[in-house]
Amino acid sequence: MILTSFAAALGQMTDRRFLRVLLLGLGLTLALLCGLYAGFVLLIGWLTPDSLTLPLLGEVRWIDDLLSWGSVLLMIGLSVFLMVPVASAFTGLFLDDVAEAVEARHYPALPPAAGTGFLDGLIDAVNFFGVLVAVNLLALLAYGFVGPLAPVLFWAVNGYLLGREYFTLVAMRRLGRQGAAAMRRRQAGRIWLAGVLMAVPLSIPVVNLFVPLLGAATFTHLFHKARAAEARASRPP
Repeated sequence: MILTSFAAALGQMTDRRFLRVLLLGLGLTLALLCGLYAGFVLLIGWLTPDSLTLPLLGEVRWIDDLLSWGSVLLMIGLSVFLMVPVASAFTGLFLDDVAEAVEARHYPALPPAAGTGFLDGLIDAVNFFGVLVAVNLLALLAYGFVGPLAPVLFWAVNGYLLGREYFTLVAMRRLGRQGAAAMRRRQAGRIWLAGVLMAVPLSIPVVNLFVPLLGAATFTHLFHKARAAEARASRPP
């Protein structure tokens, strides 16, 4: 079920609606990171004097240049760390578009979904971003203690987070928040394994930018397949 869902999602990656969401997510992500960098540079310029007198060195005029170049390196590092969580958060705002594209191609007989309100989607996206960053910061502390198993820990932690988030967002469109949570508990093992499959590409630069889109599509398939399996199991013999 997991591999077939992943393969179906991968086969639709060239869908124009998928590419639109991808470009929107990346565009908003880059705009946010550039805005943060511009604000940081302005703050440095405001706080740093044009010249500074230091013991032994005398008057120094290159402190602001040094801090500006340092801010470039800092933002590059932050971008590597924040690019995927921020892109995931923005993609969450357009999840309905991804799910609708999947359902239109693979499940055309389904009635229209209630969808997720923009405010609910925004709150969930912001919460997910905060949790993803916080948990990964804590995991960084643990990586030094697990040695060569650090990638496994990374995949396990992010697999749980990605699986929980994407399945919930997809299921909420048709089951509501409580129904989605109940189904997530019933399918917890399968959701975690599918999340790990999504987490593995997070380790690959550039490829990791496609993870939010691929995850949303994969979990749309997984939701419908799991729901159909539960319906068959509940039928009387």
